[in-house]
Amino acid sequence: MVVTGTASTDLIIEAVRAAGYGATPLSDVGDSESASHDDILLDRETPLLKRRLCWSLVFLFPLLYFSMGHGMWQWPIPSFFQNNPTRLGLLQLLLSGIVILINRQFFRNGFFGLLHRAPNMDTLVSLGSGAAFVYSTVELFLLSRQTVTPGIHCDFYFESAAMILTLITVGKMLEARSKGKTTDALKGLMRLMPKTAVLLRDGVETVVPVENVRCGDRFVVRPGETIPVDGRVVDGTSAVNESALTGESIPVDKQPESTVTSGTLNQSGFLTCEATRVGQDTTLSQIIRMVGDAVATKAPIARIADRVSGIFVPVVIGIALLTVGAWWLAGAEFGFALARGISVLVISCPCALGLATPVAIMVGSGVGARNGILFKTSAALETVGNTLIVALDKTGTVTQGNPQVTDIVPATGASEDELLRCAFSLEKMSEHPLALAVVREAERRGLSPERLESFQAVSGNGLQANYDGETWAGGKLAFIQRFCAIPEKEREAADALSDEGKTPLFFSHGNNFLGTVFVADIVKETSRRAISELHELGVRVVMLTGDNQRTADAIGRQVGVNRVFAGVLPDAKAHTVRQLQYEGAVAMVGDGINDAPALALADTGIAIGAGTDIAIDAADVILMKSDLLDIPAAIRLSRATLRNIRQNLFWAFFYNMLGIPLAAGVLTSLTGYSMNPMFAATAMSLSSFCVVSNALRLNFFSPYGSTKRKA
Repeated sequence: MVVTGTASTDLIIEAVRAAGYGATPLSDVGDSESASHDDILLDRETPLLKRRLCWSLVFLFPLLYFSMGHGMWQWPIPSFFQNNPTRLGLLQLLLSGIVILINRQFFRNGFFGLLHRAPNMDTLVSLGSGAAFVYSTVELFLLSRQTVTPGIHCDFYFESAAMILTLITVGKMLEARSKGKTTDALKGLMRLMPKTAVLLRDGVETVVPVENVRCGDRFVVRPGETIPVDGRVVDGTSAVNESALTGESIPVDKQPESTVTSGTLNQSGFLTCEATRVGQDTTLSQIIRMVGDAVATKAPIARIADRVSGIFVPVVIGIALLTVGAWWLAGAEFGFALARGISVLVISCPCALGLATPVAIMVGSGVGARNGILFKTSAALETVGNTLIVALDKTGTVTQGNPQVTDIVPATGASEDELLRCAFSLEKMSEHPLALAVVREAERRGLSPERLESFQAVSGNGLQANYDGETWAGGKLAFIQRFCAIPEKEREAADALSDEGKTPLFFSHGNNFLGTVFVADIVKETSRRAISELHELGVRVVMLTGDNQRTADAIGRQVGVNRVFAGVLPDAKAHTVRQLQYEGAVAMVGDGINDAPALALADTGIAIGAGTDIAIDAADVILMKSDLLDIPAAIRLSRATLRNIRQNLFWAFFYNMLGIPLAAGVLTSLTGYSMNPMFAATAMSLSSFCVVSNALRLNFFSPYGSTKRKA
């Protein structure tokens, strides 16, 4: 039956509880943002399992004393039970029954899994423990109806029924505790978030809960305080420690119009800020939500374990039944045959198989978050490691996205200041990005512009205006040649620098050529090193840009990409990515609105953290530090996580291939050794613990390799 439409919360909760699990609406947890985050990260499972384990041990120890201690080593017991196996059996029945009652969740989950034709690891545990308990109860009933001889009580398996549940609880508690440690970094980050903010209202400072801050509110942050919400600096200067979010230990200077982020620490100055993102929209909230989503989703490799588990449990139940039948038909006592079947059920419990993927994904996502690399889903954590081609946007990704004056070449007889003052006077009245670069450079040098008249911007060519009866002009070579002659030597020098990706702006004063100002979008310091590291990882790198071929080729040569696609419009970027996908898995890296289609189409979309919201929404991975070195770091982390998952899956399968035959008793006829169900339970718990411990090794992995920066 196919159900369409949206299911209500009550129906979802009812379905989850019918499957033997618990569910609570998120809204019931708390209305505040911090409460919902606490609910995501709070380890409620470990304390519950710890209580179950403690109470189980309280009743298990006397059970072991009366069963194994007295039966095997003749430890003293009260005279009331001596030479009376029926009374001794009733005591064991009572003690093991209490342990079963304490751990009834195994039977509940296992029963509902069997009822819904989806048997799970709890099904195997409950069948193994239940079979031992039922068999022993039947033996006790038969024992009470006949004359017995001393020692017959050794056929009871009450202690095995209780010990299996207790040991599995130990394993589950260790797993829960280990999984809880994977979110320690996020918990520490949440502890940095202040509970209050100091708002500035009508010039008066008012302390309010951080949940009450709204966009547009102005708040103040003193030295040593944590910034409560995302915002922009209105007044003041300071150095802010952003290591909690980006992993970079060097404080970032803040001044008016700079952005500040929730959860970061103001170190030196007094800041007045305006809130731009509050509540669940803050950067910190988005990080927590993305890591939570990554943990909650399943990676494609997890489907292997899911498919195997779906077949594995019914097959193991069949093997257990065949083991009991084979030993019984071979002439063994039914109690011995049943013990072999119980051992098969218990040792093959696929806890390790079920933990192999999710714990490694959880740890890998946490390591990424600590280093400012956010994976939106576990699938993204897996797919980025399979990348064969990285497509880089140029502006704002490979380059700083902020044009700067790189060279000032005055003509013969002119000075740099004279040339730059002319350029400043003209470009100050233009809104072109290249003009802004000239203005910034002139202001940095302390120059003052002249007051020009009759200003005119000639689209696509340049600027002209009048000053003191003369025409001042600036722009392209062909445009300036209308006003003056440009020496051949000057043109050749301009061509040479243009080949380096620099844009020449020619300027004239009356009939005199003043010189050339070169402007370029500077390549980021780490771009070349990042691309070199990608090559070392066996990844090809291409660059996509809407810029002209000459400039694009110059930047491409400078950073060492394999191929350059120039003059590419936004829709053409997506088409180019599609064509590259025929050659292998493509990761697209960008920061602008024009990159969003390509980011969404690529096998993995990687957004620069300083980019636009649309680019970040379309991407699968976000680089909070806007540093291209995080691209090879993300690939290394993904590959390390996948390698860890494969190791876990191998050992889980190997353990079962080795353990099931031993539990079934294939070596009994050769060596006389037969596995006790209690030892099977111990081995199963240890296998799960080993898988979790192997996954936790990822916490020590450095995604930056030899280039690791101090965090």
